[in-house]
Amino acid sequence: MADITRFRFISHLRANPTTHVRHLRNGKVAHDGAGQAFWFRALNSSLSEIPIDDREQPLLFHGRTQDFQDVAVQASVTYRVTDPALASSRLDFGIDPDTGLWRATPLEQLGGLLTELAQQTALDLLARMTLTEALSEGMTSLRQAVGTGLREDHRLTGLGIGVEDVRVVAVRAERDVEKALQTPTREMVQQAADKATYERRAMAVERERSIAENELQNQIELARREEQLVNQRGQNERMRATEAAAAGQIETQAAASRQRALAEAEADAKRVIGAAEAVTEKALLEAYADLDQGTILALAIKQGALPDIGTLNVTPDLLTPLLTKLTSGETA
Repeated sequence: MADITRFRFISHLRANPTTHVRHLRNGKVAHDGAGQAFWFRALNSSLSEIPIDDREQPLLFHGRTQDFQDVAVQASVTYRVTDPALASSRLDFGIDPDTGLWRATPLEQLGGLLTELAQQTALDLLARMTLTEALSEGMTSLRQAVGTGLREDHRLTGLGIGVEDVRVVAVRAERDVEKALQTPTREMVQQAADKATYERRAMAVERERSIAENELQNQIELARREEQLVNQRGQNERMRATEAAAAGQIETQAAASRQRALAEAEADAKRVIGAAEAVTEKALLEAYADLDQGTILALAIKQGALPDIGTLNVTPDLLTPLLTKLTSGETA
């Protein structure tokens, strides 16, 4: 909106850079351009303010498809005034010289015209499409058709309006119909999810089986190694027992050899001693051979060879020979 300041019989206007101001003085163009600032008299001036910035016009309407299904279209049109002089001559953009406000509602008229033109083009296209086509391809087709239709429409070009862009935000069917259309896809998604679940479960079972097989293989390997360990321990024990038996046998043989050597030495010593004693006895006996019985008896008594005599009984049998010997000796 332009800023207008009054000073008694004269006023000053200052416009924004995004608005085109057209000043007619007595029916002739005095000022024409964007961002104008000038003095004017309200009694002989006609002012028009045309916005030249980009404007957004939201669209929301319902249409019917070829198979008689209702769809809702939500879109947006971006437009701007490309020829302000032509637009001001076709639409009422006049402003009050005292307040700077529009006397009419030109933007609402322009928005209504854009909505009707876009809706007409979209409805014509939807009438040739089925519901499935409208929901799947409708956004692209509607955007192209509405954009082309608005740019080529003579009523807009005749007003100096240029369409910059058309955006179709959504094409929606009724809630029940849309839910029914979504059911097959949902079923397919659910089937895919179930399949993924089953595959995941199968994979989990396969992994558990692999883990069980690995554990079984580990147990078998541990049992085999334990068997090898037991066999090795048995072999070690047998070798240890064999070595101990061999060592005991060697020790026994050594002890037997020592005992045999000792026995042989003792036997040799005894033989030598016996031989010496035999020689001694032989010599002794040879020495005793020339002695008489009394001498031998006396020697025997001297050496203690005779046993102790506790009681001596003298019988006539003993005395008779002695007396005889004594008597014969005396006679001799």
